[in-house]
Amino acid sequence: MKFNIPFFAASLLGAAVALHAAPLAENTPVFSGPDSASTAIASVKAGTEPIVAPGVNAPAGWTAILLAGPHEVYAANKDVTKSLEVRVGAPYLTEPRTDAPVLALAEKGDPIEITDYRGKWTQFRLTKAVTGYIKTPVKAVPPAITRTSQMPTAPAPIPAPAQPSVTTTGKAAPVGDGGSSALPRLFQGKFASTYSPFRPRRPYDFQLNDDAGARYAYVDVSKLLATEQLNKYLDRTVVVYGTAKSVPGSKDMVVEAESLQLR
Repeated sequence: MKFNIPFFAASLLGAAVALHAAPLAENTPVFSGPDSASTAIASVKAGTEPIVAPGVNAPAGWTAILLAGPHEVYAANKDVTKSLEVRVGAPYLTEPRTDAPVLALAEKGDPIEITDYRGKWTQFRLTKAVTGYIKTPVKAVPPAITRTSQMPTAPAPIPAPAQPSVTTTGKAAPVGDGGSSALPRLFQGKFASTYSPFRPRRPYDFQLNDDAGARYAYVDVSKLLATEQLNKYLDRTVVVYGTAKSVPGSKDMVVEAESLQLR
């Protein structure tokens, strides 16, 4: 097969350019989710060309972008392990308070460095890009061409019906705050059963444990196929794709699993 080098190079260049959005005309807030009701976690200056987050499908009117690090974030001391790492799935907050905006959820191997201690909080420098959402700028509509008096005027077009808005929270609230995360994410940990003959039944039959063997989230498997053989995942490291929510009336978190696979 003959290989067209100029065409291949041009295709790569076009793909690279497509990763950048058009320069912003004004200072633009960045939200934690594709919804104006979600929390603003940053601001992008006018004239900046935002980098579009690859593989993230944002609803109409929104663009998912990458916020380059480093980021100054906070984690509750209870979420910091003895190895000075943040527990997988715990929130990185923008301020040292429980109701602060959530910048991202901790993942295994995150590049973090402790920079300060503030009472019940530990300050970290997170040196990786995180995903945020901006409203897609509306392109200007060119003026209509003036018709001559000899040409009949076309009837006004019938406006298209309004599309229903997409409402998502887009904020993964800290455990115990009563919030939830409407955006599915990846969670990693050791998959374990909650059953024990010596204690009352837990609200969910499975949980995710951290490296120290402590539970950091329950797992709701009700959305998985009934044919899924869950026993084969027990006591093994897995990756769960799902939505994190707080368990009502407690400080626990549950992940509504949409898929489950071995690490």
